[in-house]
Amino acid sequence: MSTDTTADESTDSVDADAPSRAELAARVDELETALAEAQSDDDQRKLSIIATKGTLDMAYPPLILASTAAAFGYDVTVFHTFWGLDILHEERSKDLKLSSVGNPNMPVPNAVAALPGMDRMTTRMMEKKIADNDTATIEELLETSLDMGVEFQACQMTIDLMGYDEDDFYDGVTTGVGAATALQDMADADIQLLV
Repeated sequence: MSTDTTADESTDSVDADAPSRAELAARVDELETALAEAQSDDDQRKLSIIATKGTLDMAYPPLILASTAAAFGYDVTVFHTFWGLDILHEERSKDLKLSSVGNPNMPVPNAVAALPGMDRMTTRMMEKKIADNDTATIEELLETSLDMGVEFQACQMTIDLMGYDEDDFYDGVTTGVGAATALQDMADADIQLLV
């Protein structure tokens, strides 16, 4: 009989320390909510693009890929460094050039492409083609992408190197981003592209 009394006493002391049913139910709800959030984060695929070039023809690929991926539900980040930073620069993005030298798809040989004024001419030809085909401008693609939640990041080292001011960039561009942040973003992404 003394054994039963000891068992009852130990059960009473455990019960006194145990959470109530209401506390357990609240904790289960909290864990289910955290699990649902973690699972929903895992379901969204991530695209990370590094944009390094700032010519007219190389401004389009990262913007088209970013806006298309965002339309398909991707979480998209585009890190702009060196000349790719000009794509995000409000003034410089309106005056991007197309290089005719070293471009194998140009309809002129390099010897002719190297003549003074050829870059200006090929840039005008491309701008006319863009306008004639009703293709979105760089500014339109940037604004559409920002509206869709694409994060455009401007490399801080390049901002300093080029002597740009943070106010020079389109509204919504994230400035002050370093290479370590870009690398972590790429490590977390399902798809990584260097353009």
